[in-house]
Amino acid sequence: MASEKTTAIVVRLIEFSESSLVTTLFTRDFGKISGLAKGARRPKSAFEGALDLLAVIRIVFLHKSSDVLDLLTEAKLDRSFRAARRDLKRLHAGYYVAELLNELTDAGDPHPELFDAADEALREIDGDGEVNRVVFRFELTALDLLGHLPALHECAGCGEELETRERYPFGQLSGGLLCPTCRSRHRQVASVSAAVIEVMRTFSHLENENWRTAPLPPKVQGELRGLMNHYLNNLAGKRLKMHAFLQEDRSAT
Repeated sequence: MASEKTTAIVVRLIEFSESSLVTTLFTRDFGKISGLAKGARRPKSAFEGALDLLAVIRIVFLHKSSDVLDLLTEAKLDRSFRAARRDLKRLHAGYYVAELLNELTDAGDPHPELFDAADEALREIDGDGEVNRVVFRFELTALDLLGHLPALHECAGCGEELETRERYPFGQLSGGLLCPTCRSRHRQVASVSAAVIEVMRTFSHLENENWRTAPLPPKVQGELRGLMNHYLNNLAGKRLKMHAFLQEDRSAT
């Protein structure tokens, strides 16, 4: 069985025995994989302390059948996530990136652009990036790359272009903005301000960097956080764990 090499982000670790770990990794070339790292907890191993949450690592692994864990044979650390030592808010944001990678992707489904977006987001969170801004950008980028970005320019029901309004109906289950005609046909519809929709449009535009300087006042952040939480929970089919921590962190600032 030939070995495979790739770069990965560590998104989950589970102790398997006194010496081993079960790892969930989001790789650039193979998507999400789960692998057994035998002996990873020993002081001297082929993993050299590289298996840490949110670390970016270079790995060698043996790909098994779909119902068996892959076998991780080597890991070298490219970059560790150090924010935990200085800022709890940054740690929570990093964990949230990992949770989204784990919950929104399928095993063995490569998304190199999503890997690059997550890598960039973790760099900024671990550095001096504005945490809330970076998190919103990553959420919307991930939704776009995975084909789940809500309709923000046309009606999600009929496809008609939307007129400019002060507030828009947003269908959580129907996948985005709705025109007045379609609004009555859909359940779980929220009223969303034009300011929030403008932020979503700017932050989801993958081809420019305007999201870095676009206005993001606290009131808009609060409304957007609530909208994104609801939308992503519906998409994942459950309540994402880190949303509560993101809400607490925003309230504390």
